Amino acid sequence: MIGQILIGLIALLHVYILVLEMFLWDRPYGLKAFGNTLEKARLTKVMAQNQGLYNGFLAAGLFWSLWAPEAYALALANFFLGCVLAAGIYGGLTASKKIIYIQALPALLALLAVNLL
Repeated sequence: MIGQILIGLIALLHVYILVLEMFLWDRPYGLKAFGNTLEKARLTKVMAQNQGLYNGFLAAGLFWSLWAPEAYALALANFFLGCVLAAGIYGGLTASKKIIYIQALPALLALLAVNLL
């Protein structure tokens, strides 16, 4: 049960990131969230929209794992949480250390919860 709650929260987080990157990247809220200048945001808008789309795919996969038949729900959860974990570690090492705490750590906790609890 706790694992499914964590999966749902992580999926919602990735929907939020999708909105930030795809629609609010060059708006005041998006600029503040990512610490960008308007000039930098304009130059990187298409790239950010692409990243947002990928975050949407992660969210979709996590939601799928919640609604999937029990026979393969765990495999889906492990796969998509593993993708979130890998993306979070890579982002934390290359873009911003806070991504480790925002993305990777919750995914790790969810992986532990769905597999050990």
